Amino acid sequence: MPKRPAEKKSARGPVPRVLKGTVYITRQVHFNAAHRLHNPSKSQAWNVKQYGLCTNPHWHGHNYVLEITVAGEPDADTGYIMDLSALKRIVHEAVVDRCDHRNLNTDVDFLRGIIPSTENLTIAFWAEIEKHLPANARLYRVRLYETPRNYAEYFGPEGRP
Repeated sequence: MPKRPAEKKSARGPVPRVLKGTVYITRQVHFNAAHRLHNPSKSQAWNVKQYGLCTNPHWHGHNYVLEITVAGEPDADTGYIMDLSALKRIVHEAVVDRCDHRNLNTDVDFLRGIIPSTENLTIAFWAEIEKHLPANARLYRVRLYETPRNYAEYFGPEGRP
């Protein structure tokens, strides 16, 4: 039977172990927003053919569910990659507070001029969130549910699954 390593001690007592390995943590948030799928460089007929009811000039809305997955090694002192409440704060400040109950076509500065498809939103949200993460946590995935059955995922510029 293998021997268990000796327990390390500090002046305050035993030093807890933190296991090595890459871990993925996910925070899920919700927001509601309106948008219109419309390419202004194309005709109305083209937009209707491509987007159907989603190109309604009076907009339509969704109850979005956004999942942010961060990867990293647990910190030796905390056992965390990062505190999930800190991840929640970052996601709210970077995306939710700016998009919730807004028109994604007209009210959100970082989405201006972008067709707000679920695919484009995941890429834009990545860019807004990534710059606020601590150095030891790397953004792994942004998943956005437009409906309970339709979602898009983005794994960053390298496209790593």
